Amino acid sequence: MLRSYDEHKETSIPWTNRVPKSWLIQRGKSIFQNKKQLNTQKQCDNILSLTLKGVVNNSIDNPIGLVPKDYATYQIFEKDDLVFKLIDLENYQTSRVGLVHELGIMSPAYIRIALRKKDDFNIKYFFYQYYDLYLRRVFNQIGAGVRSTLSAKELLNIEILIPPREEQDQIVRFLDWKLAKINKLIRAKKKQIALFNEQRQAIINNAVTKGLDSHAKLKESGISGLGSIPSTWSVKPLKYWAKSNLQSLNSSTEADFEFDYLDISSVGFGYVKQEPVHYRFDEAPSRARRIVKYGDTIISTVRTYLRSMCFIDHDIEHCIVSTGFSVLSPIKETVLPEILSYALSSDYFVNEVIKNSIGVSYPAINDKKLLSLKVALPSTIEEQLQLYNEIKSKTTLLDKGILSIKQQVTTLKEFRTRLISDVVTGKVDVRDIEIPEYEADSDETIDDEIDDNLVLDEEDGEMEVE
Repeated sequence: MLRSYDEHKETSIPWTNRVPKSWLIQRGKSIFQNKKQLNTQKQCDNILSLTLKGVVNNSIDNPIGLVPKDYATYQIFEKDDLVFKLIDLENYQTSRVGLVHELGIMSPAYIRIALRKKDDFNIKYFFYQYYDLYLRRVFNQIGAGVRSTLSAKELLNIEILIPPREEQDQIVRFLDWKLAKINKLIRAKKKQIALFNEQRQAIINNAVTKGLDSHAKLKESGISGLGSIPSTWSVKPLKYWAKSNLQSLNSSTEADFEFDYLDISSVGFGYVKQEPVHYRFDEAPSRARRIVKYGDTIISTVRTYLRSMCFIDHDIEHCIVSTGFSVLSPIKETVLPEILSYALSSDYFVNEVIKNSIGVSYPAINDKKLLSLKVALPSTIEEQLQLYNEIKSKTTLLDKGILSIKQQVTTLKEFRTRLISDVVTGKVDVRDIEIPEYEADSDETIDDEIDDNLVLDEEDGEMEVE
């Protein structure tokens, strides 16, 4: 059981009303400085990227995300620098702060700050503190302007908490230990989810490619990677089964119109992995345009290898998705929405989307090409309904298991967030906690998503060409 400090003092800081009496409160500029050294001579070719997984290595030969015309515009970062992306702060679902692990170059749009006296402080403690401010959306409350931006000067003007050096070290040891345990448990549960999803996908693949009757008469589909299908099924380009992007917001939309927004980083393969962000139209990203409703299937048409797609399986009001999605609305007279979505998530169709995407680092497919891809489905609504009921009967238990484990993961993440905040703000005292020997976390990132292939979030790709 963690205890609190014996003595506290009141603060005027909006995000914490009291701190341990021995801790200092100073503006960031007292111990940090903003540095900006451009890679003008191209002296460094080690590309780093600030992502939802922290600072990661990128490849100059095969980069992930958009790339600049010239890496001479990138800025140099050194080991133990802190890096911030403090633009478009209304987008809560993007990376904001990272700790640099080695010398490298990153986007000129990022903010680099470094300790004035490295030996006097533990940089990882301040990473944890700034990460807490990011989680609590403190940056968002301060940012201003059309794109809700926070400058380096404004960042360094934020008051920060400075425990004695030995406490900084102990806080880091404690959080490293606890987060390693929590993250290990989260990954174990996500492996369970991945296993259940594999089983679920296998059932769906078999159903939407071979049908229910193993003795049914077959015919050649003519679709690459699909082979034979039941003779009663029809093979048609997607445009005969669905319409795309039927409704969108336009520039005349009322400024105070409010909606929930999903970008590509919010969507995994078959599910929404992050809650939508609530916006007013005049404050929303310019790509927040496409209207979705119950029965639609959304498929990312950019970075298609990420397989960002899902079925809208419940009634929603005022939900908007990025223009990076194609919103596919089934033609109700010809196809059951659920069955269409199952077919679009099948391996053969997803592989066709990826194969027909153009581009290396940022592959994409346009709507016209997407709608031309062929889809095989039962010819009648009656047969589709029968197929749907069979799929549901085989996947219901798996779906319940997945939901239960996801709820457990959510609880663990909430505990992790609260623990970081309580420790770095002095709500709990960890000075006397004995840290046992433990297996160090092989993945030191906080936001570990084992089932998330998204290395760069939607914002990162755009930012790095500025």
